[in-house]
Amino acid sequence: MRSTGWGLAAPGDPGTAFPAGTTLSAALGLIHFPLLALAVLVVAGQTGATWPERAAAYLAFGLFLGQVGNSNAHELIHRADRRLRRLGVAVYASVLYGHHASAHPLVHHVHVGTAKDPNSPRGRESFYRYIWRVWRGEYRAGKAAETARRARAGKSGPHPFAIYAGISLLALAVSAGLAGLPGVLAHLALAAYVQSQLMITDYVQHYGLPRSRGADGKPEPCGPRHSWNTPHWCSSALMLNAPRHSDHHSRPGVAYPGLRLDETRMPTLPHSLPVMALIALWPAKWRQIMDPLAERWRSRPADL
Repeated sequence: MRSTGWGLAAPGDPGTAFPAGTTLSAALGLIHFPLLALAVLVVAGQTGATWPERAAAYLAFGLFLGQVGNSNAHELIHRADRRLRRLGVAVYASVLYGHHASAHPLVHHVHVGTAKDPNSPRGRESFYRYIWRVWRGEYRAGKAAETARRARAGKSGPHPFAIYAGISLLALAVSAGLAGLPGVLAHLALAAYVQSQLMITDYVQHYGLPRSRGADGKPEPCGPRHSWNTPHWCSSALMLNAPRHSDHHSRPGVAYPGLRLDETRMPTLPHSLPVMALIALWPAKWRQIMDPLAERWRSRPADL
């Protein structure tokens, strides 16, 4: 295997993360909440900032919370430590997207590349069509999967989706206490920006790579060929190796420092993940670049 880029690879066994990975994830998760509060105060106009400054703060805070914060929350909900998982849930719920903590492991990881996964793009679907479908579909699919899991386990007590809603309401109440109605509106605007970045990341990483069905009608196993990856060291570091997405789907329990990249077996994007996300906002250009690349990977024998 050839591992490329200056990624955050663990020494020795590549499946073993060094301790700093957990420390950094926990710290980023805890920092998220005061940063969100500060963002609300600035964007809501409580700090004396001018309108251009408030707009710049919205973009800056939104980018950090959407790129670094989302990637870290994703890392946390996959951790075995219950405290870390709960921290990831709280981060997602604070930006009004708590249901992702259920939908991602229970739906996306199980059904990625098939019609049962709302977060997998359909054919040549544009991002603008995709985002509205996902925004509705992920909630419904996640709630159904979580309800079914609770029924199988015979669990009682509060439904996780009620907990997500409670944390979201608490976060909005804090923003209201900080800045009144403008604080709530600022929180909603920031949450929408953060959520859109999560969805465009899924769109870019799975566009044009469906799992084929066998004679029995079942989809092929999810493998390295069903996710796009990037080797770029800077964006990989900022996003905690999220661009090493194929290995994450193959080994979702492995912490980010241990994720590997093999460009001979894993589809690779022509530019870094943030750049490709910008291109996805221009559907014609996106299809011009990505459709031929996706077709080449779909036509490759499955064992290569």
